Amino acid sequence: MTAPLAVFDLGKTNSKLFVFSPAGEILTEARTAPQWRHQDGMRVLDDGRLLAWMNASLADAVDRHGVEGVMFSAHGCTFALVDGKGLVHPILDYEQEVPDGIAQEIAALLPDFAETYSPRLPLGLNLARHLLWVERAAPGALAGTRHILGYPQFWSWRFCGVAVSEISYLGCHSHLWAPLRRDFSSLVDVRGWREKMPAFARAGAELGQAEIVLPSGGRRAVAVHNGVHDSSSAFYRYLAAGHRSFTLVSTGTWVIIFNTDCPLNALDEKRDMLTNVTVDGAPTPTIRFMGGREFDVIRNGAPPEITGEALKTVITRKVFALPSFAVGGPLPETAGEIVGQVGTEAERVALALLYVVLMTDYCLDLIGSANTIIVDGGLVRTGFYAEALARLRPRQRVLSSDQPEGSATGAAALAYEAKGVAVRPVACAEVAPLVLPDLTEYRTAWRELVERRREREPSAASRHPAGAGAP
Repeated sequence: MTAPLAVFDLGKTNSKLFVFSPAGEILTEARTAPQWRHQDGMRVLDDGRLLAWMNASLADAVDRHGVEGVMFSAHGCTFALVDGKGLVHPILDYEQEVPDGIAQEIAALLPDFAETYSPRLPLGLNLARHLLWVERAAPGALAGTRHILGYPQFWSWRFCGVAVSEISYLGCHSHLWAPLRRDFSSLVDVRGWREKMPAFARAGAELGQAEIVLPSGGRRAVAVHNGVHDSSSAFYRYLAAGHRSFTLVSTGTWVIIFNTDCPLNALDEKRDMLTNVTVDGAPTPTIRFMGGREFDVIRNGAPPEITGEALKTVITRKVFALPSFAVGGPLPETAGEIVGQVGTEAERVALALLYVVLMTDYCLDLIGSANTIIVDGGLVRTGFYAEALARLRPRQRVLSSDQPEGSATGAAALAYEAKGVAVRPVACAEVAPLVLPDLTEYRTAWRELVERRREREPSAASRHPAGAGAP
């Protein structure tokens, strides 16, 4: 394939279409916000509306840029139940909590951390948790299901009719995968789900074709490629570029941190530490927190422009944002709190950025990061995030990607590689430490407050509303 490729990067907050050249350059992009609605006590995706946008934007990309293939990258924790024609149950929002009446029953069924390396998380942050909920709430849906599909595989199936499984998606804190055995977990066999799991195909593999109706009314066929878990896609492109010993900080709605050198026995399931799985099935130690969402909660609608002067003001006045402002993460014991007086909107945004920086730094210590740090994703654009990390971690090299759309770019590389086309390796630049002299002392004070609150309020996690910070 030497023609452009379309990549749908389907995030929880924003869904995007990127058109890539074979050289890996983004030619154009389009965005929409997924819509969610309530149905039968569940919050579910308006898949018809999203499909209409996908069809229209893909048709435009084919018409304007000669796109000949389509690939998918998507957030984790989401599944689709389909028969031969379509969905047999709506797609659930992973930010909805399981009803109290059956939550304990479901918890008793989940495999041990030693088998799946999936921590026990709230809401639908473990895919199996919501799958077990549907099994109880709508037993006819599972009975009528032909295929259980990961979210990116649902869309490849929707476009070409070929159902497959993909390892990086099923291996993403789902409780469905046993990474050391490289096989489905015991839960899958106990519940009789294995027969509903389609055969595996590698991320990027060509599955079939879709016929696209152009704005002019004409028709054109495009290749449909097997999708991938978004942060695993970002991780892949650094492996493909030859990086071996490194820590990737992939930023978006979630800040997801992979450390190639962390031993599995160092993972603490109570700290939202887990094993993700690469596109080739290798377990990769990971820690994460909902940094993009928390940034938005703390800034509270203030324009997201960050200035050095506002950062200095927040530090000098000793204003702190203390975790946690969303579910998940390594500090679930305490509810989010702002200590001190926030002045201007610029200071509020600076406070939000400092919070995400300090949480990232905290997570890097928990996962034992001592190698090169690579920062990828939306926070690269701030001009302060990676630079502040470099200031706080002077013993490590901190690199910044030249293309912040890591998950989409990795997905494009996988699809092109399946066609025998090598995309330009990602380039990284060394980050200069931010000139912010009091940042280290600010971190020390922040950590003291964090640990004091953890000791004082061990049960505060129960006060988090389900889906805190959800749109």
